[in-house]
Amino acid sequence: MIKERVEDGIAIITLSHGATNSITLDTLRQMDAIVKKVNEDDTMKGIVLTGEGRFFSSGFHLPDFIGFQSHAEAVAWFEEEEELLLNFFTCEKPVVSAINGHCAAAGLIWSFAADYRVVKNHPKIRMGMSEIKIGLPLSIAQYRVVRYGLNDDRTYRNVMFFGDMVGVEKALEIGMVDEIVEEDQLMVRAKQIVTSWIDTPNRPFITMKKMMRQDTADSIRYRLDKEPWRAGFDIFTKPEVRGTLEFVQSMMEGKK
Repeated sequence: MIKERVEDGIAIITLSHGATNSITLDTLRQMDAIVKKVNEDDTMKGIVLTGEGRFFSSGFHLPDFIGFQSHAEAVAWFEEEEELLLNFFTCEKPVVSAINGHCAAAGLIWSFAADYRVVKNHPKIRMGMSEIKIGLPLSIAQYRVVRYGLNDDRTYRNVMFFGDMVGVEKALEIGMVDEIVEEDQLMVRAKQIVTSWIDTPNRPFITMKKMMRQDTADSIRYRLDKEPWRAGFDIFTKPEVRGTLEFVQSMMEGKK
């Protein structure tokens, strides 16, 4: 599901699953283990998240959703996913998304969970949040992470409600990414950000990041614990949603 290597004290996580680097719970569990290791090991400086091939990630692995047999099964899946996303969002050390290709849906959410986003300069790369077009809202942690990563409510509205897939220049203009770099500089720049932010006396980045993200993290925690959000996952039992997911999956497999 992922490939991991360490370069210059930085954990490089490469999403590697199928043709589009779709994300499963196993993907997230493997990433979570790396987050824990980076937090606990003083020799580790941070994380760079990237993808393999033409995709950063197309989002969650749709066959997992199509395979839900009950509301309870969907709830259990998202209960774990929300915790893993919160852990990634609150990684103590710098996390940079090195966006090498198409980035959509959960791929975009996880890129937003990083501290900084660098994208490869390529005219064919598209980025966006397509959930509204397939009948899926965002969960609590997903919503808060995406909103944290965008500049204002209007931009969030447009990204979420129009569901457009945009090129890298537009992504930079609206704040989906922080920088556009040439392909041969993508990993160089991502690692440079991690190093420049953490390699200072006493590593104040760690305290500063915690303070910056604490309100959002606390809001996620409170809402997950107190709100009746689980009821909404009956969407996966609705025929029209399941039908749309099956159609999208068949398109991705080249069956339509």
